[in-house]
Amino acid sequence: MFRSFMYGFLAAIVVAMIGGYFILRSGLIPANADARPGLLETWAAHTSLDATLRREAPQMSNPVALTDENLLAGVKLYGQHCAICHGTANGDASASPVAKGLYPPPPQLATDGVEDDPEGFSFWKITHGIRLTGMPSWKGSLTDQQIWTLALFLKHMDKLPPAVAPAWQNITN
Repeated sequence: MFRSFMYGFLAAIVVAMIGGYFILRSGLIPANADARPGLLETWAAHTSLDATLRREAPQMSNPVALTDENLLAGVKLYGQHCAICHGTANGDASASPVAKGLYPPPPQLATDGVEDDPEGFSFWKITHGIRLTGMPSWKGSLTDQQIWTLALFLKHMDKLPPAVAPAWQNITN
């Protein structure tokens, strides 16, 4: 009885894999950047990213001190490297043509925000990028200090001190 069950189970897996292969080969799963993602695709991407962040993101506190100078440095780095995809202080209204053409669309951080994310999560995402999105790995272009400075800015972007807020408002993409 157990042997029959196992053969049936394995046969079901093989049939599912063959069926999945033919669905992929038929072009029924969209590959175009302007298509809406399916529920399975969205679930798999979010589940994988969440699990990876819980496992790999640094748990330590940000080594970059919360000062106006460091926040200003974070705003400058954001303007140079991030605003083209993630927008400016104007949020969704500031989405660039590049951002509008990416799939999945990058979050416009002034609207969608990451202030509630642990800084280690932002550090990991900036350092390693996110597979199958437009988010690149910056580890070859920015130092850990610069990445932590960006993470500091992202954590506080919704409550910047008066000396820093105008710099954020003046970022363009």
